[in-house]
Amino acid sequence: MSHPYVLLSAAVSLDGYLDDTGPERLLLSSPADFDRVDEVRASVDAILVGAGTIRADNPRLLVNSPQRRSARVAAGRPEYPLKVTVSGSGDLDPDARFWHTGGEKVLYTTDRGAQRARALGIAADVVPLGADLDWRRLLTHLHDVRGVARLMVEGGGLIHTQLLTQGLADELQLVLAPLFVGDPEAPRLFGPGGYQSGRLRLLETRRIEDVVLMRYEPTAPGTGPLPAAADHHWLALACELAARCPPSDTAFSVGAVVVAADGTELARGHSREGGDPVVHAEEAALAKLDPADPRLGGATVYSSLEPCARRASRPAPCARLIVDAGVRRVVTAWREPDTFVADADGSGLLAARGVEVLVLPEHEEQAKAPNRHLLRRR
Repeated sequence: MSHPYVLLSAAVSLDGYLDDTGPERLLLSSPADFDRVDEVRASVDAILVGAGTIRADNPRLLVNSPQRRSARVAAGRPEYPLKVTVSGSGDLDPDARFWHTGGEKVLYTTDRGAQRARALGIAADVVPLGADLDWRRLLTHLHDVRGVARLMVEGGGLIHTQLLTQGLADELQLVLAPLFVGDPEAPRLFGPGGYQSGRLRLLETRRIEDVVLMRYEPTAPGTGPLPAAADHHWLALACELAARCPPSDTAFSVGAVVVAADGTELARGHSREGGDPVVHAEEAALAKLDPADPRLGGATVYSSLEPCARRASRPAPCARLIVDAGVRRVVTAWREPDTFVADADGSGLLAARGVEVLVLPEHEEQAKAPNRHLLRRR
């Protein structure tokens, strides 16, 4: 399932609040940061807010800069990003400014909510997702049907919480404002939930007048058959490592990364690393680790190509090395073709030994790129 890159954007007080309980919206950002937000809006394909934000703030959700809108048009894009909201009930004010400013709009809702929204005359493409709201289905629809590659999510706190706890957020852009709210009734950015373990990776800090922008990305792998956003980041890194392999006419170029459950990178490797003409990527990575490392049992191996099930150059294929290391989750971009081994099925060997295998075909072309000369021979 293909998803957009999901960017969560929010400004909070020092004690973690999105707003106070007064009648007017609490302005947490500085003027310069509002302009930065406008720049980010201009860069994305769609902007999403929840129904609660529409009810509470009545936002227009526009790109305000004429120059940025002109640049979008000059690049062949709509003047405004697609505006998206989510409501289980479909009970929204048809006169809200959200519907009557900017470009196209879409409302994702339930089957029952779609009936209500249409009866109210909501001026948007109303998309029912079934009996309940399903974020993965919503994101797939945005990507595959509406062509959204980058999605900016501006709230509220419940939506940010849901996307993070489901492992669907690729990046968090958090602005910290130098004030306190202190009202337990005020809305917070994040609520309780089953968040992924581990620390997020800090990508950037930037002072903007009297506020501070912090950009983070999740690093913890997923835990089951559904990919988390971090799975895509790590697999993309494995594919980048494949491109660094010394070229060969007799073996694939593959990259691999071993990542602990908390998002710590344990090791990485690539084919023919260190001048060894027959070493495989997973083999090279696992060889750098202590076999007794307790983190291996909860780790994920990311490999640009399906781990091999049979090989002539060494006694143990990579699938066997992974099983012996105690790893129980593998994410790969590309199933091994029969260029060198007929009926290769490393995934089958792994699955038979209780290892969860995910194939993310969105990364297949990147994984194939350093191997084009081999594929042309088939």
